Amino acid sequence: MKKINWQNIRLVLMFVLVVFLFSFTSARNESRKINKTVVQFEGDNTLFMKKETVNKLLIENSENAPTIQKVKLDLNKLEHLLNTNDLIEQSNVNVTIDGVLKAVVKQKTPIARILNENESFYIDYEGGVMPLSANFTARVPLVSGVINKKNNEEITQLLRIIYEDDFLKKNIIAIEVMSNGSLKMYNRNFDYFIDFGSLRNVERKFEDYKAFFQKAVIDSSLYKYKKIDLRFTKQVVCTK
Repeated sequence: MKKINWQNIRLVLMFVLVVFLFSFTSARNESRKINKTVVQFEGDNTLFMKKETVNKLLIENSENAPTIQKVKLDLNKLEHLLNTNDLIEQSNVNVTIDGVLKAVVKQKTPIARILNENESFYIDYEGGVMPLSANFTARVPLVSGVINKKNNEEITQLLRIIYEDDFLKKNIIAIEVMSNGSLKMYNRNFDYFIDFGSLRNVERKFEDYKAFFQKAVIDSSLYKYKKIDLRFTKQVVCTK
């Protein structure tokens, strides 16, 4: 008579029990309903949207969000819905085991505000259009003049350089793009304007300007000038 292998039987029974418990837990988990939503903003730039706005976006396609079963939620669809918002750069949506719908949102970063006759909007760090917010006004350079597809990328790169430099970010408050492509810049604390010239050698020109400023601010000569000419690299020409 063949001896019964109780060890193998125990292993089979344990496997069956694990499968049963897993199936039971999964069924209970899927039947759970969403009991609340949580919105978390990523990074420091969290002023342009309110959490209530994101909450509304999460549940606007549902008649009664608290009664939705977890299994019926399309998380990819919710992420896409958030990411198509003009103030949001990226989002991540998930559901916790206990039925909390959580959205982690990164807002766009404005680096300039465009002003023209018909409209006003921000340019974000990626060069995209970002609408103004009713909640907060960003302290970024005001840009006006001739902006088109030809010079848009170069101007965006210029604005990134200003945004990433603490001195330039505080000093440059407005930029005017002339019809010939040259730039005029205006500073925060003095009466002069900067004749920046073309978009060539941008970083070199800014280095020249910062070196000049640091020297001139010591002897208080900045108040005497009406124009600072940066059109030619390695030299700064001042006009009283």
